[in-house]
Amino acid sequence: MPAYDFYFTRLTYESGDWDVDIRMPSNVLNSLVEYTTLKVDTVERIVALSDPKMLEAPFCYLAGHKLVQFTDAERRNFERYVKGGGFVFVDDCNHDIDGLFAKSFEAEMARIFGARALHRIPNSHRLYSCFFRFDGPPNTGMELNGWGDDLVHEYLQAIDVKGRIGVLYSNKDYGCEWDYDFRNKRWLAVDNTRFAVNIIQYALGA
Repeated sequence: MPAYDFYFTRLTYESGDWDVDIRMPSNVLNSLVEYTTLKVDTVERIVALSDPKMLEAPFCYLAGHKLVQFTDAERRNFERYVKGGGFVFVDDCNHDIDGLFAKSFEAEMARIFGARALHRIPNSHRLYSCFFRFDGPPNTGMELNGWGDDLVHEYLQAIDVKGRIGVLYSNKDYGCEWDYDFRNKRWLAVDNTRFAVNIIQYALGA
């Protein structure tokens, strides 16, 4: 098997619905090929959170709409991965702050890492300037169209480990924002997947 600098790992979990935003990974991977010099595996990998193989991933994605209630094995792997230097990008497909996914995922994070571990990150954070430059988290069409809680979320949240983000948490529904065939990016005035490039570059240590 060839060596890669990056491969995209989607985490499955027994509760809820993890199989969302089907075209998003290939779109994001195309952007990494287009904008960076990373050697990228262009095939999404789908791995159970309870599987020790997830501990080897350079980056993991977890999303959904419904209840998040980890099993003991899922909880152990999540904690071990993040505390060991891994990076998980978690996206709330309901794009709200009080929905079922948000409340249940945040409760899981409090159970694993403590009640105060999840915090807002400032718009001056390196995440927003490590590749492309942003003034903060880009807005999504889901927010601007009034879906979810009808709010434009001005911040992302994170759990830090040793001074770096280990869990990046979004209520903005980036997964749906980037869920289109990558060939359609030519119709956009500005490629909205550029922020995904920042997230991954940060995850890899940029």
